[in-house]
Amino acid sequence: MSELIIRPARREDSARLIELVRELAAYERAPDAVTISPDTFEAAGFGPDPVWEAVVADDDGVLVGFALWYVRFSTWTGSRLYLEDIVVTDSRRGQGIGRRLFEAAFAEARCRGYTGMTWQMLDWNEPARNFYDRFGTRYDGAWVNCHIDL
Repeated sequence: MSELIIRPARREDSARLIELVRELAAYERAPDAVTISPDTFEAAGFGPDPVWEAVVADDDGVLVGFALWYVRFSTWTGSRLYLEDIVVTDSRRGQGIGRRLFEAAFAEARCRGYTGMTWQMLDWNEPARNFYDRFGTRYDGAWVNCHIDL
C-alpha cells in the first residue's frame, strides 16, 4: 500500500488540479461556472508572476486533493493566507486527507508570519461547516461578498 504525501504543487499537476476544481464546482451545484482555461490556470500558478500556490495530496502519483491559496492583505490586520479551495476527491473523503491539507495551508501561513487564514464556504455546506468546526473556526456573518465580472 502506498503512502499519501502532502507536497507543493508542481506545473505538471495543473491538469489534474483543474479536474478537481471541476469536481468541486459540480459538488457546489455550479458545474458550468469553471471558465478558466488550463493554460491560464497553469500560468497563474507557475508562470513568471504566480498569483497562487498550492499543496497536493499525492497517493503514489495520483492527486486526490489539494489546497490552493494566495495572499490577502488587510489594512487592519496585515497579510493573511486566503484559502481559495480545499478539495478532496469524493472517493477519498473521510480519510483525514482534508485535515492534512488544511493543516499544511495553516502551517504555511504561520511559517510566513501571516496574521491568520481566511476562506469562504457555502452556507448550505454542512459537511464543510462540520470540518471547519474541528479547527475552532470563527464565522463572520456581518460581511457580504461582492464581486464584479469583467
